[in-house]
Amino acid sequence: MALHAKAKAEAGYRFYALYDKIHREDVLAHAYARCRSNKGAPGVDRQDFTEVETYGVSKWLGELALALSRETYRPDPIRRVFIPKANGKLRPLGISTLRDRVCMTAAMLVLEPIFEADPPPEQYAYRPAACAAAAAASAAVTAGDTIAG
Repeated sequence: MALHAKAKAEAGYRFYALYDKIHREDVLAHAYARCRSNKGAPGVDRQDFTEVETYGVSKWLGELALALSRETYRPDPIRRVFIPKANGKLRPLGISTLRDRVCMTAAMLVLEPIFEADPPPEQYAYRPAACAAAAAASAAVTAGDTIAG
């Protein structure tokens, strides 16, 4: 998608019609592949990737796209599990259904390129492909430039 290029080139541009991009076949297929690569446990419906693949990924994604395009899609409840922590306490974890994860990932695939165009390059928090090591390396280079300059 050229959303990032448009957002970068025209900072004041406002994207008004994005919902139709979320239920595009290619976006949903990419979102499914991303979710599949993350593996993850089933949600409240207990549906896993094997079940979806037995049913037919294209058919499953087609039904999801139809529900999204007709605006009848509604997210499912979150399955709550508790994971033991080292200190003996339990950490709550919410697990979405595969369908919801694919929808959220599709939305992220559409929205992220737009919002990634805004922050300055030296901002590393909550950005894809940015990590503490990259931030530290950038800071070291900047500090070196400041000291040398």
